[in-house]
Amino acid sequence: MASTPKDRADFRESRHSSDHESFLVYRRMRWAKIGAGLSLALFLGYLLVDQQPRPNGGSWYGYTLGSIGLGLIIWLSLLGIRKRKMTEGHWSLKAWTSAHVYLGLSLVVIGTLHTGFQLGWNVHTLAWSLMMLVIASGIYGVVVYAALPSQLSANRKEMTRGQMIEALAAIDRQLEQAAQPLDRDKADLVLAALEQDVFRAGAWTRLTGRYPNCATKHAIEGFPDDYRTLSDNSGPEDRVRALLGRRAAQLAQIRRQLRLKALLEVWLFVHVPATIALLAALFAHVFSVFYYWG
Repeated sequence: MASTPKDRADFRESRHSSDHESFLVYRRMRWAKIGAGLSLALFLGYLLVDQQPRPNGGSWYGYTLGSIGLGLIIWLSLLGIRKRKMTEGHWSLKAWTSAHVYLGLSLVVIGTLHTGFQLGWNVHTLAWSLMMLVIASGIYGVVVYAALPSQLSANRKEMTRGQMIEALAAIDRQLEQAAQPLDRDKADLVLAALEQDVFRAGAWTRLTGRYPNCATKHAIEGFPDDYRTLSDNSGPEDRVRALLGRRAAQLAQIRRQLRLKALLEVWLFVHVPATIALLAALFAHVFSVFYYWG
């Protein structure tokens, strides 16, 4: 049966809506409901099991929970491989990411019930702790990916990274020329600001956005008048003050961009290594269980 123009229009509208749908609310939060339902079912199962003492990792229910958790963790760790394949439909990247988030959250319940709330200084607790670290870093990643991209876009003010750098370079060329008539001490302040590498900063500095050794800030302090109210057509010092103010504003924009990008990316430096460590700890956990079982 041939499709009508209305059918094609409805399909395009549905696909357009799907393209702009966040993975967090994918298909009316299908995977959130599945994850919540799985967690609730396993929690009720734990409460209803008629066993004394209560089920732990060494009980039949504990082995069931452990098997489910292990399978989920291995599957969830495949998201990085899945990202390299672009497909649509039920297992599109958006669907997989939505399942990754909500099934990952369900591991809080599954993994904790598997321990039977018996934690100690052993490889089993290490695996549980690493799992919680992976989940916590994942939650942080979801939060920043939901909030920071809009802030990055607003901070750019329709400028690309290259344009922001070029705007700073243009101000620096003007500053270098404007500082030539100054006396040696003040010229040195400007020269120190121009020579400082804008992008050379430690991870903590970028994350906090605080630059206590900013040479531009020190140069501004060497020109104590209110440079923001002065015009570029005043005397040499006044022109330098105005240019230093413009440089500080441009630096602030670039540093905000660097900070937002650092906040957006830093979780991966925890999430990925912690996931690898978790897989190793799980292998040791499973090996030790079967070794002592045998």
